[in-house]
Amino acid sequence: MIVVAGEIKLAPESAAAARAAAITMGRDTRAEPGCVTYRFYEDLEERGHFHVFEIWETAEALKAHFETPHMKAFRATLGTLKFISREITRYEVSKAERI
Repeated sequence: MIVVAGEIKLAPESAAAARAAAITMGRDTRAEPGCVTYRFYEDLEERGHFHVFEIWETAEALKAHFETPHMKAFRATLGTLKFISREITRYEVSKAERI
């Protein structure tokens, strides 16, 4: 299992465009084979601060995700936004259990 988690901070004027792009991206990505979950969350206290959380069944499914048309469109949109910071980490998980 692959988990991707992180934070993206954008200038406040980029928040609306990021939100719209994330909604489309999430909907299309959750329909992909191997995608367990794919979510963007906007921070309730800081406009323009987004949290990313993804779970993939396999590394191959994540790799295929990067080649999809909706990912290419999403990246193009990201290129128009003003970033403050971005830190996203990929984790390989060998065991998970409910707590």
